[in-house]
Amino acid sequence: MFIKVCGMRDAQNIRDVEALGVDILGFIFWPGSARYVSEKPDYLPVEAERAGVFVNAPLDEVVQKVKDYKLHYVQLHGDENLSYVTNLHKLLSSSVNIMPRIIRAIRVESRSKVLKAMMWDGYVDGILFEAPTTGYGGSGESFDWSLLSSYRGRTPFFLTGGIGPQSIDALMEFEHPQWIGVDLNSRFESAPALKDIQLLRPFIEKLRSLDLNQ
Repeated sequence: MFIKVCGMRDAQNIRDVEALGVDILGFIFWPGSARYVSEKPDYLPVEAERAGVFVNAPLDEVVQKVKDYKLHYVQLHGDENLSYVTNLHKLLSSSVNIMPRIIRAIRVESRSKVLKAMMWDGYVDGILFEAPTTGYGGSGESFDWSLLSSYRGRTPFFLTGGIGPQSIDALMEFEHPQWIGVDLNSRFESAPALKDIQLLRPFIEKLRSLDLNQ
């Protein structure tokens, strides 16, 4: 199981979270977020992979961030369509040495929205299912995971939205053949963009134990 911690910004906090053995650390490049990264932190993860979160960003801006931050993932949270992703692939393939993987965020409002997510097969490398919200960005709230039982796409997905220390039992019960990881953020913070290590550590240890038992 991949463990992704998003909304990182503080250099020492990045070091501390990376030391917990997480797989991916996320950096939000949307100015509307309280966790917006306006300048490069003094430390970027070395062991964990790096994801950049974008909302309707110009293609050249995404490519520049991929270069500047050496991103392994590009995560799209806006109104980006299939054409946007196709053009992004083309631009990245001619601009960077290592192609980052693309993750598309999908708000789960209904079962029909889950079914519609299958249109992304062949266009993106991962889907991130999150709770519906007004505007952009995560809500910090959960959604009905049972809706995902109708997902039959080939693209693997992450769960996010309201996952916190109290979610471990629900995660132990959740099953889906395409589920590959979780995305953690606000429920593990002491302040925006500052993760609480004392909350994260036991949760990650339990998740890793769950992973070994599967």
